[in-house]
Amino acid sequence: MVVHLVASWTEPTQLGLPTSPRVGFVVSKAVGPAVTRNLVKRRLRHLARERVGSLPVDGMLVVRALPPAALASYDELADELDRCLQRCQTKATVSTNSSANTEVDQ
Repeated sequence: MVVHLVASWTEPTQLGLPTSPRVGFVVSKAVGPAVTRNLVKRRLRHLARERVGSLPVDGMLVVRALPPAALASYDELADELDRCLQRCQTKATVSTNSSANTEVDQ
């Protein structure tokens, strides 16, 4: 799973963006047939919904599922997403730049 977390460097309202975090998913055909891809997307969407409160208000999160996600259980996806989000948020906190653009690959 690859996770990108971007925190805006300006006020979201100035850019006409929503004032709540946004989450997007990328699940390519490499993950499997349509049924498998949709299952992975549904699981990730549900997991992200539970974790959206921990994201920055102006944050944009992109979750890219890799082929092993097709065989992962719900709990395994949850653990992986939690680990990736923890790493993203740690990198964003450590960053000296006011804008946080982090990527976690695993």
